[in-house]
Amino acid sequence: MGSDTRTFAELVQRRWGDHRPGLAYEDRLLSHHQVAAAAAARAALLTDLLPRGAEPHVGVLLDNTPEFPQWLSAAALAGAAVAGINPTRRGAELARDILHTECRVLVTDRAHLPLLDGLGLPGVRVLVTGTDAYEDLLAPYAGAEPEIAARVGPGSRMLLYFTSGSTGAPKAALCSQGRLAAAGHSLVATFGVRPDDVHYVCMPLFHGNAVIADWAPAVAAGAGVALRRRFSATGFLSDVRRFGATYFTYVGRAVQYLLATEERADDRDNPLRVGFGTEAGAVDAARFEARFGVRLVEGYGSSEGGAAVQRTADTPPGAIGRAAPHDDLVVLDPATGAPCPPAVFDAGGRLVNGAEAIGELVNRGRSPFEGYWRNDAAYAERVREHGWYWTGDHFYRDAAGFLYFAGRGDDRIRVDSENLAPAMIENILARWPDAAAVAVYGVPDPVAGDQVMATLAPRAGASFDPLAFGEFLLGQGDLGTKMAPRFLRVVDRMPVTATNKVRRGELRREGFWSGADELWWRPPGADAYRILSPAERADLATAFRERGREHLLGPG
Repeated sequence: MGSDTRTFAELVQRRWGDHRPGLAYEDRLLSHHQVAAAAAARAALLTDLLPRGAEPHVGVLLDNTPEFPQWLSAAALAGAAVAGINPTRRGAELARDILHTECRVLVTDRAHLPLLDGLGLPGVRVLVTGTDAYEDLLAPYAGAEPEIAARVGPGSRMLLYFTSGSTGAPKAALCSQGRLAAAGHSLVATFGVRPDDVHYVCMPLFHGNAVIADWAPAVAAGAGVALRRRFSATGFLSDVRRFGATYFTYVGRAVQYLLATEERADDRDNPLRVGFGTEAGAVDAARFEARFGVRLVEGYGSSEGGAAVQRTADTPPGAIGRAAPHDDLVVLDPATGAPCPPAVFDAGGRLVNGAEAIGELVNRGRSPFEGYWRNDAAYAERVREHGWYWTGDHFYRDAAGFLYFAGRGDDRIRVDSENLAPAMIENILARWPDAAAVAVYGVPDPVAGDQVMATLAPRAGASFDPLAFGEFLLGQGDLGTKMAPRFLRVVDRMPVTATNKVRRGELRREGFWSGADELWWRPPGADAYRILSPAERADLATAFRERGREHLLGPG
């Protein structure tokens, strides 16, 4: 089981004859051998179904059921690529994802079949799992062994996974067999994954995180996999105990949802060793470890694989870490391409030179980014002069070379000519004891630049107390005067995507014009937050028009 594997198909093939527990789902348990046998049958079927000359792409429109990893493994053996289809997409958008990736075979089930009603999908063969017709199709291939197609090599396409961009149609990033195998081996080494480990896959498999960071290292190490159909905060701990899970991955607000569940005296009684993911934040990561006894490792990696930041033992609080091996990461001014100066912090740990220090993270080294499917314009936006990879994300870097996440590419906040880091503000607001989830973003100022706005989702049973919240802000020594939110939106539940990422674009567009939730603000010179009244909204609109910024008035 060496790390010299050149293709992911070889990792799949190695599980043939391995009769240890391999895949657990609800009340089912399959051995590694049974999973490999199922993959071999599907690979043989896929080879016969794909039209000659067509791109070898198969779409998978499923929740996290055993069929999903079996089709991933089948595609590896057959030299095909899986396009994970997001089941929260609808109508023309859903059809576009399937047709754009040129899927000639689409695997789904009865639960998702209604999503395809009325869609024009010419040339697409739909297979519905769990039906007699599906079982009849597979029956002739039941004795197949996991043979690797002659066309399979390290550069063979393995995944086409959509990035969750906030603007425009999602882009289908490419991942080859060689890259997926290398990623699996790298994480095995990083986390010391053993064959007797069990990886709990509760993030959706149509997204790159679950496949690359959770499923792939399990296959590489010969570890077991336990599937959860869809993420459930209340079902998490019972699943972990039932399956004996030792490792899991997370993205977005998943950790906050877990922390929002009712605390129990036996929360630390679980077999987990580590959780790996992004966007938990330092405060919630510490809360998670204190409550569940499980270390969370926060990392950064662009969905496309173009750059990675790894945490080391000496990483200071608030930082993500240093550049991963073989990456040459710098923070550049996106307007000039010049390096940004190192970050300067005051005694309270507040960034004091954000206007100069915050820039775009760029990889000047050899990037593993393999491009987008049929999207040269998006590729050119990422890979520019000198072949450098521009992540589109904002960072700052201290004098010792540690990198700090400031926000996604479209999260830039500029108040009074000063660049602010929304991620830093979120980490501070997350200390508010009554907060279950926090999102910080910029909204336009009537005169120029931006103002800081935050959306707060209180924990269960808590309500928003403006006076207490104001006092809390005054007690945060690292919260600069320009960082305190001018506007606050209080929601029952944070709006998130299917991968638990906050719908920041939606929140930003609605800004302080949305009337659906409680909207608070602290006018200039005021000491406390108060409800934003209809009259004050009208005054704001007038100010926008007087300053020639009426195009920023928001929806409606």
